[in-house]
Amino acid sequence: MNLGYLTNLTVLANTGGPERGFFEELAKRWEAGQWGMYPIAVCLVIALAIMVERGIVLFGKASINKEAFLRGLKKHIYAGDLDKAINYVAGQKATPLTNVIKAGLMNVPKGNDEVQAALDEASLRETPKLEARTGYLAMLGNAAMLAGLLGTVSGLISCFEAVANVNPADKATILANGISEAMNCTGFGLVTAIPALVAFSVLMGRTQSLINDINETSVSVLNLIVANKDKFKNMNVPSSAHGEE
Repeated sequence: MNLGYLTNLTVLANTGGPERGFFEELAKRWEAGQWGMYPIAVCLVIALAIMVERGIVLFGKASINKEAFLRGLKKHIYAGDLDKAINYVAGQKATPLTNVIKAGLMNVPKGNDEVQAALDEASLRETPKLEARTGYLAMLGNAAMLAGLLGTVSGLISCFEAVANVNPADKATILANGISEAMNCTGFGLVTAIPALVAFSVLMGRTQSLINDINETSVSVLNLIVANKDKFKNMNVPSSAHGEE
């Protein structure tokens, strides 16, 4: 058996495996970064929470196959059956898109203007739910970089103070500690900021795509309703709508 392989196994057994080595190294770098690591860690925790929550919402709960949904809805609109159209939408997964379309269909008996107003109102209500909290990722990424810079400056100040005021015997240690603080704060700040800014771009792109789907589908459904309004049957038209006519 390869002697080097046995040696590696022995080292891993004594150190507790690569996971232990990673966490030990992380703890050592955290200690070297001193107080400057804490604000960066706060930014990291909040950014991770936002990434997970927004990812679940935008790629899961708010996601729907727009084309398949619209194909199924068209069949009921072409047939002039408003009740089945509403039931079809209500039976789909609850997303901002289905909520907007449902609001429009519920107002078909009141007239085209009311349908347009209901679609617009529902879009204004649902859009902020898609955009919520994503913008904080850019702020947290910038804050992490600035916090890392602040830790870097603190470390450099320690270095210059060591050169100016400390006994020559202690200069090397203080210089090493100051440089270690500066570099670890800079590195940790960048490790936090880069994923936050990348996630911000990805999530904003996804948000805009969902908003575009809502706008496009709303216009398509409104045009379908207008083009097939004479086919709808058994509509309970409110008395106010009769009065307007």
